[in-house]
Amino acid sequence: MAVKTLIKTSEYHDSVSLMLVARELSKLPGVSDAAVVMGTEANKSILEQAGMLTDEVKAATPNDLVIAVSAPEDAAANALLEAEKLLQKKAGPAGEAEAFRPKTVRAAVKSSPAANVAIISVAGRYAADEAWEALRRGLHVLLFSDNVSLEDEIALKQYAADHGLLLMGPGAGTAIINGVALAFANVVPAGPVGIVSAAGTGLQEVSTLLGKNGVGITQGIGTGGRDLKESVGGIMMLAGLKALQEDPATQVIVLVGKPPAPSVTQKVLEQVALCPKPTVVCFMGGDMEAVKAVPNAIPARTLEEGGLLAAKVAGAPIGDVKAQIEAETLRLKEQAAGLKKALKPGQRYLRGLFSGGTLCYEAQVIWTDLIPETVLSNAPLDKHKQMADSTRSQGHCTIDLGEEEFTVGRPHPMIDNDLRIRRLLQEAHDPEVAVIIMDVVLGYGAHMDPASELGPAIRQARQIAHDAGRELFIVASVTGTEQDPQGLSRQSAALTEAGAIICGSNAAASRLAGMLVA
Repeated sequence: MAVKTLIKTSEYHDSVSLMLVARELSKLPGVSDAAVVMGTEANKSILEQAGMLTDEVKAATPNDLVIAVSAPEDAAANALLEAEKLLQKKAGPAGEAEAFRPKTVRAAVKSSPAANVAIISVAGRYAADEAWEALRRGLHVLLFSDNVSLEDEIALKQYAADHGLLLMGPGAGTAIINGVALAFANVVPAGPVGIVSAAGTGLQEVSTLLGKNGVGITQGIGTGGRDLKESVGGIMMLAGLKALQEDPATQVIVLVGKPPAPSVTQKVLEQVALCPKPTVVCFMGGDMEAVKAVPNAIPARTLEEGGLLAAKVAGAPIGDVKAQIEAETLRLKEQAAGLKKALKPGQRYLRGLFSGGTLCYEAQVIWTDLIPETVLSNAPLDKHKQMADSTRSQGHCTIDLGEEEFTVGRPHPMIDNDLRIRRLLQEAHDPEVAVIIMDVVLGYGAHMDPASELGPAIRQARQIAHDAGRELFIVASVTGTEQDPQGLSRQSAALTEAGAIICGSNAAASRLAGMLVA
């Protein structure tokens, strides 16, 4: 096999196009592996582990497009030529059927004057300008793009708040507005619960847990993860909260996020206290006592607890939530005790491979009570648990593959399973790994059949361990509903058949995985 690479200096294509080109190259005769990515340090490290890091790639910058192919000499050369043709085709002019599509916010507003929401998903350096254009034309904005400066975020949100608009983002991956799912979101029923979330997959997990308990939502408002920072001041969390407090259809409110800055927590709780509506506050691992001090606020430590508490308050036939979680935990403990008997003495580590950053965070909150050793991460609970190199695991660790370091020039892992599969097989070769935990997130925007790719990879990972004379447990949760395009039960069944242990929530999966190494 030869490794051939081609560097396209200062060339940009959207990440989904790059993913599709890489898939086409992988299908060519003789090609064993192919990558089409931007020249970031994280992508270089991944190419190195795949044996495709050439000197040419080492010299590439994050603004350069890298095409790498592993194949016999002639096949590799042909693949590079084909890559250029595919990229030119995807960058070419639209066909006649697509010619009418507006190419600017101004043109879109002109062609659809009744529209009142803009979804912006462009390279970060252009995103703020597009958001300004939309806001100034009176549109609410879901700013899916990341890599937007903090200064731009604050200015955009302040303008939006002053003009009665929502600026959801940057990096807001999920919203459900008036029953319409935007970006990554699930098909959930209408109902009495309104959600404001500074966490995209947090909103998905809570809304689908509500749906599983027969409870629907009025609105699901995303704010972007930085909204709760002291510098931003929770501008959109407060705007969304006020809107739900004034909405007669919303009877129960849920607030979701990582622990805010203390000053932001105070502002949010003061606003909660101004309205009698019961409000579940799930600032994961945050100050529960401060929440308890507000009469109509209900504290929740995890997304699972938040979803169950909100469902109960909304009228679902749920008993004592704390007792229910304790009973489930006891069952998981018994399950873990039986499974651990199959592990070899040297198998002692847990590895997390998450597509959802909030789910990765919830898992770490749960593991603080279960695993005495430090669990490292590229998105840790606190800085002293930061991984030195997120492309190489050590000890107990969990990776948020949706972090910016992995998504520059590469589709989000809820769309593209390639990076997670590579990492799964990498972990399977480590004789000290006992359990790998994964999330599988369904819904609009996500991969249309994740189990079709993750299932074979799970089988292969477990076979690698089996061939080395050991067991390897793959624990997973599936965030979704039966009504999602992928189908919750269909995906769960396929993953179970592949050898994964499926749990009913990310929290349950995290407990089981933690118990296997505790």
